[in-house]
Amino acid sequence: MGIRGEVFSARLNTERRTYFFNVKENRKGDLFLNLVESVKQEDASFDRHQIFVYREDIDEFARNLERAIRALRGYRSGSSGAGSSRGRSDR
Repeated sequence: MGIRGEVFSARLNTERRTYFFNVKENRKGDLFLNLVESVKQEDASFDRHQIFVYREDIDEFARNLERAIRALRGYRSGSSGAGSSRGRSDR
């Protein structure tokens, strides 16, 4: 186990944002995915947003993430019926 329970860490730098993909272990030994978006502000501070996905939810999370990515890639501006399932999870 690495620093602060880190099992895996990868970073993606883009022009405006940095994304971190971390797998960590908490004090109880539970593994979780920690996704972080960091955006540098004009005052040199950083605005950070993060989500945590625990191991028991990762398969369903990955399925829904893949569905969202396919919808994003296939989206045509102005088209109706983009396949939105806002507010619900289709299992």
